[in-house]
Amino acid sequence: MTSLFMKMHVRLDPSKSRSSQRSQSKQQPQKLASTPTVTTVDGKYYPAEDAPAKSTSKTVRNPTKIRASITPGTILILLAGRFRGKRVICLKALESGLLLVSGPYQVNGVPLRRVSPSYVIATSTKIDVSSVDVSAFDDKYFARSEESVKGELFEGDAPKPAIVSEKRKEDQKAVDAALMKVVGGVDLLEAYLKAKFSLTKNDKPHKMVF
Repeated sequence: MTSLFMKMHVRLDPSKSRSSQRSQSKQQPQKLASTPTVTTVDGKYYPAEDAPAKSTSKTVRNPTKIRASITPGTILILLAGRFRGKRVICLKALESGLLLVSGPYQVNGVPLRRVSPSYVIATSTKIDVSSVDVSAFDDKYFARSEESVKGELFEGDAPKPAIVSEKRKEDQKAVDAALMKVVGGVDLLEAYLKAKFSLTKNDKPHKMVF
């Protein structure tokens, strides 16, 4: 009977079980969940938002390759623009890759202008233009002033008549005078430059020799 009472006393004594749990908790501290470590670049934190990466590559503009068939003195046929279908004389290639051409103006109305080599047909007719001085003409010569560009932005979409400066007119006359001496020395060349190029539905351009 005494032994049974002692066993019940051991089972029903809550203080002993609580104290033993407390002692065990003090001896064995609880382990906290470890946080994952984040590695950073150069000791810096990552930005909260995705920042655009700076590009270290440099854009290199390669010089435009002009077809071997296009040389100074080659008669070209314009395929685009307000003078499409007209025949012009190639004077030289500019640094931008564009071509400096002229009608001449007094023959077919095409003034000194720049055209893209992608929109011309090079013919087999060539003349000597070494006597024509075109050293003063470059890309800056044809650049528009900032005032004219701003005026077009704020004046609406109404077309404005082209205003040609007196310097442009004098330069055109000087170039035309030199070109007419060359054109006049070749038979039927002036009539050839006046004629406008056109195609009909029965023509086959891929079989033509210009």
